Amino acid sequence: MSISIRIGVIGGSGVYDLPGLTDIEEVNLETPFGAPSDNYILGTLEGQRVAFLARHGRGHLINPTSLNSRANIWGFKQLGVEYLISMNACGSLQEEYEPGHIVIPDQLYDRTRLRPLTFFDEPGLVVHPSVADPLCPDLSGILYEAVRATGKTVHKGGDFVVIEGPRFSTKAESRVFRKLGFAIIGMTAIPEAILAREAEMSYGIIAHVTDYDVWHDEPVTVEMVIKTLLANAAAAQQATLNAIRMLRDAPPSRYANALQDAIITNRAMISPELKEKYRLLIGKYLDS
Repeated sequence: MSISIRIGVIGGSGVYDLPGLTDIEEVNLETPFGAPSDNYILGTLEGQRVAFLARHGRGHLINPTSLNSRANIWGFKQLGVEYLISMNACGSLQEEYEPGHIVIPDQLYDRTRLRPLTFFDEPGLVVHPSVADPLCPDLSGILYEAVRATGKTVHKGGDFVVIEGPRFSTKAESRVFRKLGFAIIGMTAIPEAILAREAEMSYGIIAHVTDYDVWHDEPVTVEMVIKTLLANAAAAQQATLNAIRMLRDAPPSRYANALQDAIITNRAMISPELKEKYRLLIGKYLDS
C-alpha cells in the first residue's frame, strides 16, 4: 500500500468517529491475522493525514476479549503509522481519580489470559521485545498537555491494570487491585500496547474515568458508564485533535528500531514463508 500516515487513533467505548477531519475516506484492509474491527477512516487535520479505527466497531459490536487486536495494529502499520493514540474508558481504583477525570497512565499490568499477546507465535521465529515502559513517554507527555488544553482535570502517570472482560470486576478483585496500588482498570490496552511495540510504534493512552469500579459505594453498571462516556467523549476527541496538532513536527518514534536486537532466531534458519509473512515488521532486519 502506498499510503503513509504517521498518526493513528483508536477510538474506545463511546468514541466511534473523530469529528474535525476533512477529506475523509474509508479503507478496508486485509491482514495476515484476519479482519480489523472496522474500516479505517482516513482524514486530514490541518494538512496532516490521520487514520482512525473504532476499536469495537461502529455500533460497539465486539467485546474486549474477542477483539482482533493483531489485525487492528497490523492495519495501522500497513498505513505507515508511527504514533498511535488510544482512547480508553476505564474505572477508577483510587478516590482521587474521579469519574469525569482523564488519566494519562505510564504503566500497564496484564491480568488477561485468553488473548494472543504477540504477532510472533509461530514456531520458527522467536522475538523478545522490551516492554519495560509499554507506553511511550514522548507521546504520553503530548497527550497530557493536549488534555490540559481542554480544561478537563487530567492526571499524569499511574498504573493501569487490564482485565479480561467483558464482565466487570468482583468486589474482592477490586479491593485487591486497590491494595496493589493500581490507579485505573480497563479491558483493552493489552495486547494493543505490546503489539504496537512489536510494530515499532509509539503508543499512548487517553483514559477517561467513567466510574469507581465496584469497590466504591455502588457497583458499576452499563448505564453509569454510558452516562459518563457521553459527557467525556467530546473532551477526549478534542484532546486527541490537540495531540495530532502537537505531533506535526514530531521526530521518528523512539521505538522505530525496537526489534533490532529482539530477534533471537538464527536469521539463516527463518523460513522463506515466515520471512514473507512478517516482512512488514522485520523485513529491514532480515535484508541487512
